[in-house]
Amino acid sequence: MPDWSYQTIFRPLLFQLPSVLARDFTLKAMGGLSRLPGGSLLIKTLGHSESFPILASELAGIRLRYPVGLSGTLDPTGAAHRAMAQFGFGFIEIGPVTVNEVKAAGPILREAEQELIVYPDAQANAGLDNTVRRLQRKPGHDLPLMLRARSVRGRSPQEALQEQRILIERLAPYAAALYIDCLDEAWSVEETLALLDAVREHAGRLQRGAATKLRSGERPAAALQVSPAAPLPLLLYVPLRYPEEKLLPLLAAMSAGSWCGFVVGEAVETDEGAALVGASGKPACLDKVRLLRGQLGPQVPVVAAAGVHEPLDALDLLHAGASYVQLHSGLVYAGPGLPKRINEAIAEQKLGSVPEPADPSFWHSWGWMCLLGIGMMIGGLLAWIIAATTVVLPYDIQYLGMGPSSIAQANALVLGFMSHDRVTLAGTMISIGILYFQLGRYGMRKGQHWAKTALLTSGLVGFSSFFLYLGYGYFDPLHAAAAAVLLPMFILSMRSPGDLPSREGTNLHNDRLWRRAQWGQLMMVVLGFALAIGGIVISIVGITRVFVPEDLAYLCATPAMLSEINERLIPLIAHDRAGFGGALFSNAVALLASALWGIQQGRRWLWWTFLLGGFPGFLAGFSVHWEIQYTNFWHLLPAYFAAMLYVTGLVLLYPYMMSRPAAVRRSDADASHTGYANF
Repeated sequence: MPDWSYQTIFRPLLFQLPSVLARDFTLKAMGGLSRLPGGSLLIKTLGHSESFPILASELAGIRLRYPVGLSGTLDPTGAAHRAMAQFGFGFIEIGPVTVNEVKAAGPILREAEQELIVYPDAQANAGLDNTVRRLQRKPGHDLPLMLRARSVRGRSPQEALQEQRILIERLAPYAAALYIDCLDEAWSVEETLALLDAVREHAGRLQRGAATKLRSGERPAAALQVSPAAPLPLLLYVPLRYPEEKLLPLLAAMSAGSWCGFVVGEAVETDEGAALVGASGKPACLDKVRLLRGQLGPQVPVVAAAGVHEPLDALDLLHAGASYVQLHSGLVYAGPGLPKRINEAIAEQKLGSVPEPADPSFWHSWGWMCLLGIGMMIGGLLAWIIAATTVVLPYDIQYLGMGPSSIAQANALVLGFMSHDRVTLAGTMISIGILYFQLGRYGMRKGQHWAKTALLTSGLVGFSSFFLYLGYGYFDPLHAAAAAVLLPMFILSMRSPGDLPSREGTNLHNDRLWRRAQWGQLMMVVLGFALAIGGIVISIVGITRVFVPEDLAYLCATPAMLSEINERLIPLIAHDRAGFGGALFSNAVALLASALWGIQQGRRWLWWTFLLGGFPGFLAGFSVHWEIQYTNFWHLLPAYFAAMLYVTGLVLLYPYMMSRPAAVRRSDADASHTGYANF
């Protein structure tokens, strides 16, 4: 469910349903897909979240690939964690977890205008026993789990301590780190300090006991994620409404390094116990982050969990001093692509002061792809000229044992029909050449993983389709020679690096321009899938029955009648059809990959690639059908549909891809204690 489908189709439909029903349906659907064979790969392919070394960090010894985490409240049962682990998250929170189950007092409410989610009870959860049973099952992913141990509000410090002891003992075996959520504004600073010291002491004793068991060879009840040299990290959870007048003396009285980090809560809790999670929580979160960073210095990790609904929100929090951000309501309102967009924005910001590496040599890698593209364009242009004039080549005549005049005398429509297959193939070859040249020149040259992956996949499909030409026993020496020349170019081009973040700018806002572009991206993605299906169908038809009913109606002939003209005529036509199907599928793969992964605000060259790459294919297809008067509506309906998608997609994408992303402005105060130092 990428943003281009979520914003355009699924969100409008889901927001018509009650909040809980919409959430449960979405999570179960994603979870169900991820558990199917290849399901996680499909989800990862649609999103294509790239992991760059510059985004990796360590949080108290925990290695994180990305600086973005997932809130535990969003998916309280973990139904879709396997799926969402592919979205670009670096860690997942589980919780809140209380000793006993807390049931919600009412339904979850959604305030779409304010981008707000209202939980009737901030403490609602399945309880410790149910959570542990769930954690005992394999999670289906390898992301670190941050477990939030929560004391029930309104307890005395002694009662809260007892609850924390139970929670730590039961949750520690499954946690990469624990969020200790026990601050209560009703307690004095002294009472709170005593409680926190006791919690840390208990966790330390538990850790030492586990280490002793490990050294003696005795296994704990569950496989503890601990070692004698690496105590379980504890992060203190700071609610948004926790008063500054208590937090400041609390921080001042804490000893240096007493906590591995701090988490700024995701919800504004009301006096009635409800939790308000939404964009409105960002100002309070910014204040808390600045306060913590100012008191703690630059080294202590701070996780900001509130108000992140667009990439700029994450950057604002990081500039204010956060080390990591955690998503909740933003994922509901912005869509599942938000973590990827945030990662890309962070990578670009971190690269701002790093000199851009020199482009690799033209002859070392990417230049070969450009030459391959030029070769495809020249070959396609020559093929178009031949197909529009003589139609058949000398080796075709030699294979058939008869010339074009004899064919025309037997059936005046056959040469036109062969021309229509060959002209459309020629147009597709030119389209492929343009796509390859542009992706090589602007994508591979800059080390873009998505561009290299698109070209690798498309090229493998394209060169493999050569074997389709042999389906009826006809060997095309010209095509074989072209493949022999172009294949080494393809292989040499794959030496290009493909692991560098983009420096072209990233979109930071969920504005009208971005939302409109989601519709344009949807059009292009559907077009890519449609062309891929069309290419597969044409290839299958080409190597099996060769003709569809509309073809035979146009030719006014049956396969038997065509075989009577020449027994090798159908194999020759089959060779053309299978070849066109394979080329169309290869073209579709390059287009689809570019539409899925490459669309970005300000990436003008890709918009021009879509425009120039699609034009020859549509021009060839429509012009030759009109020229030979093969204008059957049902036969051309797929082409009309594809053209509609193509034009609509270009129009909707134009404002977004032609406008440059807004630059991020950082205040001097933010820059002085940025959280980027903690990566």
